[in-house]
Amino acid sequence: MAGTGCAERPGGGDAVDAVRRSGDLDDGREGAAATVVFGCAGCGAALTAPVSRVALPVNAHHTYGHQFLPPLMEPGTFAVDPEPFGPPWRPWDEVGAAEAEARGVYAPVCSLSYGPRGAVVIAPGDVRGTAFVPDRGDGCLGLDGRDGPNLACVRCGRAVATRVDDCSYWQAVWLDPRAVRRLTGDDPPHRAAGWEALPEGVPPLESSGRWSPLWDVAVSAALAHLLAVSAGVRVNVPDGLVTETFGPALDALLPPGPPTRTLALAGPGRSTDADIALVPRHPRTGETWPYAGETVPLAAEVWAYLARHHDRRPVPGAGRWPDDAWRDDPPPLLPSMRFRPDRRVFLRTLARLPEVREPWLRAIYDRVGNRAPAHPDPFW
Repeated sequence: MAGTGCAERPGGGDAVDAVRRSGDLDDGREGAAATVVFGCAGCGAALTAPVSRVALPVNAHHTYGHQFLPPLMEPGTFAVDPEPFGPPWRPWDEVGAAEAEARGVYAPVCSLSYGPRGAVVIAPGDVRGTAFVPDRGDGCLGLDGRDGPNLACVRCGRAVATRVDDCSYWQAVWLDPRAVRRLTGDDPPHRAAGWEALPEGVPPLESSGRWSPLWDVAVSAALAHLLAVSAGVRVNVPDGLVTETFGPALDALLPPGPPTRTLALAGPGRSTDADIALVPRHPRTGETWPYAGETVPLAAEVWAYLARHHDRRPVPGAGRWPDDAWRDDPPPLLPSMRFRPDRRVFLRTLARLPEVREPWLRAIYDRVGNRAPAHPDPFW
């Protein structure tokens, strides 16, 4: 099958619609930080600590490496997944293009989830009153959630959530929207995003010189959005980290020739008149920075680092250095290898963009999914 990008494990029923209509889950956009406690829909036992809603992190459905990863969510927060989550799964050949498109997938994937929409994800430390389901512990070095809910309400035994903590996965607990309801907390009125309190930013490199897992996922997802708005022509990108992370893949995927479109950062404290703006996605509301032209959303933690940090601090040389020579002070941490976007993240994101139906972009999707030869191959 062309360009399937088979990496659709847990993540991803319309049963949640009934829950939302009953008022148990908030169907509005994320706004003020109201505190919510979720409980068992069967017996009413509390299942979580008080949590406040934030936007679903960009890395919610992606794996990384073969090591244990930290929790997906910050303590005291929750997010709602708009896509179907977990089993049952149906293969692409059984679903077909028309039905997949109605479910928001516009290019072939390995399989589609037919689990419920609206799963609530929280940090494992915010879970209360649950016990493991004995026969649902599959995984490598932990739980991967492939068999569905593996946590049950201690009071009544109802399966209520899926814990994921296996190697390669960000640790999380996904509450089944069919099995939980909100016990406390009122819907806050929606309000505009406050951009003055964006995070400081996550550095691109770990102390070992490896690229940050968050950067790996965020840039790979943004690359799919950038291609979708590029119109299939070369894009001139800013020097520095933007070129280092986006440039090689754009060079490999877009046709040769001089750049005809421009990309620049836009957001709080940054203005531009570029054709395409790389803009932050608000970590609480999920809204993107408003811009008159085409936009490419980027995780706020990554955007903030690109916009605010400059690792190279040149100072005049000393000792035997020539008078016109400069050096870095302190020496910057350099990557141990060049940045290579994650193929699975790129394909999963691109498959969910309607633009992938355009022939030129579908050809890129199929080429990357089939691992067609490229020299050098820009992806892992």
